[in-house]
Amino acid sequence: MPSPLLARKSADSAVSVEERKAPPARDAYFDNAKFMATVLVVVAHAWAPLRDSRTVDAVHLLIYAFHMPAFIIISGYFSKNFDATPHRVFRLITSLLVPYLIFEIAYTLLRRTVAADSDAPFTVFDPWYLTWFLAVLFIWRLTAPLWKALRFPLTTALAIAVLASMTPGVGSALDLQRVLQFLPFFVLGMKLRSADFSVLRSWRVRIAALPVFAGAAVFSYWAVTRMNAEWMFRRYAAQDLGTSGWTGPVMTLALFGCSLLLTACFLSWVPGRRLFFTGLGAATLYGYLLHGFVLKSAQWEDWYSYAWLHTPLGEVAVTVGAAVMTALLCTAPVRRVFRYVVEPKLTWAYGGPSRERPAAVPAAGVTAPRREPAEVG
Repeated sequence: MPSPLLARKSADSAVSVEERKAPPARDAYFDNAKFMATVLVVVAHAWAPLRDSRTVDAVHLLIYAFHMPAFIIISGYFSKNFDATPHRVFRLITSLLVPYLIFEIAYTLLRRTVAADSDAPFTVFDPWYLTWFLAVLFIWRLTAPLWKALRFPLTTALAIAVLASMTPGVGSALDLQRVLQFLPFFVLGMKLRSADFSVLRSWRVRIAALPVFAGAAVFSYWAVTRMNAEWMFRRYAAQDLGTSGWTGPVMTLALFGCSLLLTACFLSWVPGRRLFFTGLGAATLYGYLLHGFVLKSAQWEDWYSYAWLHTPLGEVAVTVGAAVMTALLCTAPVRRVFRYVVEPKLTWAYGGPSRERPAAVPAAGVTAPRREPAEVG
């Protein structure tokens, strides 16, 4: 008969084995950050027709200064372990490239029907509206092993961004200007550690973020009538924006510093505990990809033509409505309906080593970690 001590050791050993097999719990901080950033994306898109108001235009400019850099830094942070093995490349294709193609087709059909734009082209290499992020993230993640191998990756990425900002011939294929100009944020995210985010969440940083954001808001109100907002989108070289080529490096480095500072302020305010919206942070890809159908339809159907929407009360209503819509699009019922196009499994198509065969995807309502496909909102 085994002794109680041996039995307890055996049980402890079994538990430790199970713990090693079990996936780590999701980090509420990053789920909160992704959901909050996704809300900012949707709100900024919802404000686009309301930018006849200087206040809305200024806040719109302020949001664009940091919300995509924040997304990209988080995406880079979750890409540091990408090693280009067959199963990881396959999962990258199914989580980014396949949804990109699906939604490029879907948005083209939307333009041809709702917008009555029968000439709207479908081009695989020319992302339209919000699908660009899937394309550029696919490219960045494929290059992740390269940035891990370099001695000075961030300096190299900044040099590439500077050169791109003064090279109008880069072209629009797969939004290559954005690939290159936003690249430093992705590389920076790869170099960050969990301890770096802990520093941001200290009370000193949170308090210091208040006057920084207040000053940025005042500056945005002043600059919105004096600055070309296209600089924030990183879609063009300096010459394309009607300035000299040497303006590109100056603006690239200035905007990198500004965006990095505001992103740090934003991330310092993200709660680290579980809240009522934390579970939605695991499904921000749904809110990101689906909200465009609602907002573009609203614009094309002239829903913004009502005068009251352009009043302060109407602007608040649009803001609240956009936030609520984001939450609804990330809920389990929506995920169950659209998961086959947003997160297709396609395990039947995998032909790599059997020991690396991609794991089955859990039900859409499950928020446990699985493959962290895009880390976008």
